[in-house]
Amino acid sequence: MKGQLYMIPNTMGESAIEYNLPADVIDIIKSLKYYVVENIRSARRFLKKVDKEIDIDELTFFVLDKHTKPNDIPSFLRPLHDGKNMGMLSEAGCPGVADPGADIAKLAHENKINVIPLVGPSSILMSVMASGLNGQSFAFHGYLPVKKGEAPKAIKALEDRSRKENQTQLFIEAPYRNMRMLQDIVQTCSPKTRLCIACDITLDTEYIVTKTIAQWKGKLPDINKRPAIFLILA
Repeated sequence: MKGQLYMIPNTMGESAIEYNLPADVIDIIKSLKYYVVENIRSARRFLKKVDKEIDIDELTFFVLDKHTKPNDIPSFLRPLHDGKNMGMLSEAGCPGVADPGADIAKLAHENKINVIPLVGPSSILMSVMASGLNGQSFAFHGYLPVKKGEAPKAIKALEDRSRKENQTQLFIEAPYRNMRMLQDIVQTCSPKTRLCIACDITLDTEYIVTKTIAQWKGKLPDINKRPAIFLILA
């Protein structure tokens, strides 16, 4: 009998484990001995936050990041084929969503291995929940183009799509480029378009505010180097 692959949400910053993960999820994490992770050091730190009694030296980690060779990934599933359960752990939020964990889940399905998503924080869903924008129809686009002049074009295209489909558009940026992204948004979008800035979700410094572009102009918050997600609805 094959093992099961658990998709384990991670905290989105230095917030308490108990605030982010239900007790049943914590119990599952404590039972696992095999993990696919993006970074071993941060994975170890997360697991020690889950339970200080976890013996890290008893665990086996497989690293899945931008340097991982595609041909090496199938070998990560060997414990599952041997009947052992595994966890897929993202650096933050839910694995498989804007995350390389999707490659592991895809391979597990191809090998008829059960993939079980666990409850935990998702910046995408939580920002939609709190935004007051359209939660019936929304689309997440990840990172927008970074080359000079391309981001405003992408923002305009998303605003046009939002207007045409009455659909909330979500995207993110590298934290150190947040302020430039905000400037591009307020300079590109229509004054009546609504923009939600959701920053530091689940942290003590959480900031989630929705205003029209006209209301945001000249009054942008300082979210430099803070994890954020942007939502627009025309």
